[in-house]
Amino acid sequence: MPLYNDNFHRTDISNCSFLITGGAGFIGSNIVEYLVHHGAGEVRIMDNLCEGKLENIADFIELPNVQFLELDITNESDCQTACANIDYVSHQAALGSVPRSIETPLATNAANVTGFLNLMTAAKDAGVKRFVYASSSSVYGDSPEMPKVESQIGDPLSPYAATKYTNEVYAGTFGRCYGLETVGLRYFNVYGPRQKPDGPYAAVIPLFMDALLKNQPPFINGDGEQSRDFTFVSNAVQANVRGMFTTTPGASRRAYNVAVGERVTVNQLFQAIKTLTGATVDAVYQDPREGDVKHSLADISLAEQYLDYQPNTQFERGLEITLDWFKKRFG
Repeated sequence: MPLYNDNFHRTDISNCSFLITGGAGFIGSNIVEYLVHHGAGEVRIMDNLCEGKLENIADFIELPNVQFLELDITNESDCQTACANIDYVSHQAALGSVPRSIETPLATNAANVTGFLNLMTAAKDAGVKRFVYASSSSVYGDSPEMPKVESQIGDPLSPYAATKYTNEVYAGTFGRCYGLETVGLRYFNVYGPRQKPDGPYAAVIPLFMDALLKNQPPFINGDGEQSRDFTFVSNAVQANVRGMFTTTPGASRRAYNVAVGERVTVNQLFQAIKTLTGATVDAVYQDPREGDVKHSLADISLAEQYLDYQPNTQFERGLEITLDWFKKRFG
């Protein structure tokens, strides 16, 4: 497990219990891998397998300290069952994708808002020590500020963005009303091993890698000059672990940017993956995608201050690791 030899925590976790919702998904399974690798006392995975895959946790699911529950966050009783006797929650379960949310706003709301509220209520009732949850850079919406600073957001551009902002509002409210300690993580374009390249809502990096490994031209939405702060998945895992265990006063009831602090255009991304794969094709340009922001770049100083977050894998190295995984998995 070479990704997670680094230690992101300073506490003995051998007697701690963890619930990872969406734990059979992309980011969730990487958090599971970290916790297993570092000897967590109990790792409980909750996933309805709508998006997650058992193959993502196949290496862990039979371990004595790992429990898999095929349950759904939209069910209150399921959430109560999952949170029982849990110390720390890392909530990754959601219906992702801006385009999907525009097509299916009710389903997105059911998973991302009702499911979130169900789980947070269960965590509160179970006396969970810290509730860390996945928010999104999409909450910045139409804000023109660059880089993105947590205190300055705009109007949401999609139902998905609206659900993630609602999560942050609920987390703050639960902290004030019930004393639940919460840490929100505004992910910026996370990529890496176990991110799926198939389906209508696949993300850009796995789509590019899948196409270019086959020497087929990928599609680029718009002119390709839109830019993103691409964030390797081990950095997201680090933020989750730091969020669970930070003792910095004032760290709770905040949402933090989780990124690298560097901006890369989609055209630059295409050229980088084209070079790594040795592909000879050119991209095909199509209409811009509804609900997308033009540029995204994070200021990560708040996460550095309160979580001791230090992104340990930069863009180029992250692409190399991800491509190696894709070759082994799909090559």
